[in-house]
Amino acid sequence: MSTAAVRPSFLLVHGSWHRPACWTALRGALAAGGWQCRAVDLPSVGPQPSPTAGMYADADEIAAQLRQMEGPVVVVAHSYGGVPVTQAVVGHPHVVRLVYLTAYMPEEGESLNDIYDEGASTPEEEDLYGSAPVLFDDPRTALYGDLPDDQAEHAVSQLVEQSVRSCQQRVTRAAWRTVPSTYVLCERDQAIAPALQEVMAARATHVERLSSDHSPFLSAPVELAALLGGIASAAVEV
Repeated sequence: MSTAAVRPSFLLVHGSWHRPACWTALRGALAAGGWQCRAVDLPSVGPQPSPTAGMYADADEIAAQLRQMEGPVVVVAHSYGGVPVTQAVVGHPHVVRLVYLTAYMPEEGESLNDIYDEGASTPEEEDLYGSAPVLFDDPRTALYGDLPDDQAEHAVSQLVEQSVRSCQQRVTRAAWRTVPSTYVLCERDQAIAPALQEVMAARATHVERLSSDHSPFLSAPVELAALLGGIASAAVEV
């Protein structure tokens, strides 16, 4: 089989408070290398219906996108995106690699709140209506520490609300137990501490490191595209 026939495509899954447009620079860098990709629009992010969308709704949307993709797929999850990806990707035979990009990588039975020992709600206690703005006092530093001021200000201006429910719902299955995974640890991240990333990265099949902030898809898109291209190529080597 030719290399072109088996070359994976990417499914990009954004994190909390972000929209799919955050991937624009990375998508351009991937396209320059001949890679195909699409980006998920998570329903828990942005203006919310009533009741709000939660992590399970996000996982359903990821699964729906995967059903539309042909050939091998590498799923790239950033930050919160790792939670619904962990739930969604079980049983999708075309997924050849999971990439957790400074992302949460929960165990079965964990929610995002549980990872921080804040506890998760029971189904009866879930906040069905609440949404939250960015929780960092200084999102520019926490999320975009490597960006010039003008680019960071623009990125902050694009952030939107996130449903509280998405942080409360627990995963019931862990795709990384059956799908090979790479954890990309961002060493200058001020949103997810590198020490916490190390704990989660220990669950992955392989670990890569970037000397970057929380958002290398903005601050180092060419470097990140090269790294992802290498991961994808290795995922289909025979």
